[in-house]
Parts: sequence; structure tokens; C-alpha cells
Amino acid sequence: MSNEWIHPSAVVDRRAVLGDRVRVGPLCYVGPDVEIGDDCELVAHCTLMGPMRIGRNNRFFPQCVIGAAPQDLKFKGGPTRVDIGDDNAFREGVTVHRGTEVDRLSGGVTRIGNHNLFMVGAHIAHDCDIGDHVILANSVLLAGHVKLEDCVNVGGGSAMHHFVTVGRNAFIAGLTRITHDAPPYMKIEGYDQAVRGVNSTGLRRWKISAQSGLNLKQAFKLLYARKGKRARGQLGALLEEVRGNGLYHDEHVQYLVEFLERKLRQGVYGRAREAERVDTVADIQRFYESAAAPGPVQ
Repeated sequence: MSNEWIHPSAVVDRRAVLGDRVRVGPLCYVGPDVEIGDDCELVAHCTLMGPMRIGRNNRFFPQCVIGAAPQDLKFKGGPTRVDIGDDNAFREGVTVHRGTEVDRLSGGVTRIGNHNLFMVGAHIAHDCDIGDHVILANSVLLAGHVKLEDCVNVGGGSAMHHFVTVGRNAFIAGLTRITHDAPPYMKIEGYDQAVRGVNSTGLRRWKISAQSGLNLKQAFKLLYARKGKRARGQLGALLEEVRGNGLYHDEHVQYLVEFLERKLRQGVYGRAREAERVDTVADIQRFYESAAAPGPVQ
């Protein structure tokens, strides 16, 4: 491409591949094995590190660092990567890390879909899988192996444990702690990850029918709102109750039930993806064994 699109202070490795009309602003760095699609923009002070493939019309704001090696003691330096779709915005200070060699779900790839907005200071760790139309507000922290399905909206300062899944069209309130899979279509809030109700605003925005919204509200009442029937271990019986009534004919209620059944049936600590975990304690222990023994405190 023509140098007129690349600021003189930017550094673009000769092994990087830039599409048409890619703007590279002041003091940016584009490393080897980075592929950038047409019409992308690196505003200024951005760092893109490969291996990484980026689609069309993405915008990277100052101080983004995308594609750095994972912060994982098990990482062995392999050629893992980041794959990014089209029409995403990475605001100031966003960080995205490459995958690891041991995640058989991701295949060593951190994946980001299309039409997503990642606000200031958000962090997407290794092996995460982000769908389409996702919003992460300021300072959201995703640990490794997290999956966010389509149309998830996460409030500022929220943090997610590794291997959790957040179902589609869920709304996670600000400063919420997510330690186990969060159901689709619901509003989740607080330290204890309480399900507060149906994400009615999100359903309207994504053109889910009013009737499905009413059906989901009835399912919420059966699963979460009845006093005395929310004790640990009773969710399976409540799901059977939803299956046995007319609500289950609704495709969105079906998906809610199937999501929660996966969590119960194959989940480890309430996280379905954790069942696919293949690393061991020994993988981490090797890191400590390779370090020199500390000397005496002076």
C-alpha cells in the first residue's frame, strides 16, 4: 500500500500485510504476521502483535495493545493467534491476548466477532471467544477462556472468572462478579451474580418479539423468583417444570433451558467450558520448579 496512509513515525514490519486504505497513525507499531483488512484505522500509539488476522473496518484507539502473548504460566511460546472480524472499535487502553497451546476449545486462538465495542481499559485474556454485537464498558476484565455469546452487554468494572460463558442477550450490571455461567436474556447483578429479571430493553433492541419477552418473564418467575424454591440443587427440577408447560414451545425459552441444562449436566463449578479443560496443576508447577530458590532475607 502507499506510504501516504502510514505516518512517518509509525513502524510497520515488512512481514505485516495491510489491506487497502489502512490508516496507521503516529507512533503505532505493527508487528510481523499481522494481517489487517481494508479500511481499518490505527489512530495513534497502537501496538498490534502477531500472529493475528484482522477483518475490515476496525478502529483502534490510542494505547491499545492487541495480540500480545498471554499472561499464563503454562504458555510455551507457541504460534497462537488472535482472529478479529469486521467493524469493531477498540477504545483507549484495550488489551487483547493471544491464545494458549492447551485450550482445545479455542485451538490456540482468541476470537472476536463483528460489530463489537470495547470501551476504555477493557481486557480480553487468552482463548476468549467473543460473539457479535457485544459491548464491554470501561475496565471490564475477562479472564482466560471466557465465552460471550452474541448481543451481550457488560457494565463497567465487571470481572469474569476463567471458563465462564455468558448467554446471548444477557445484561451484566456494572461491578458484577461472574464466577459461573450467566443465563441468556437475563439481567445479572452484584457480587453473588444474582439474576434480577429479564433484559427487556435488550430484547426490544434486538427485535425479539413481545410474546417471547412475556414467555421469558414467565420462565424467569418459575426459575428464579419463587421464594422457597431456589435452594441449591433444585434448578434441575425447575427446568423440568418449564419443559413441561407451554413456554417451552418458544425458541428463546428453549435456548434458556438448554443453556442451563448444559451448565448442570457438564459444568464444573457451574462452568460448562471448564469440562474441556486439559491443563493440569503440573503445568503450572513447572514454572515454579524452574525458578531459582530465593536466597535468605537480608
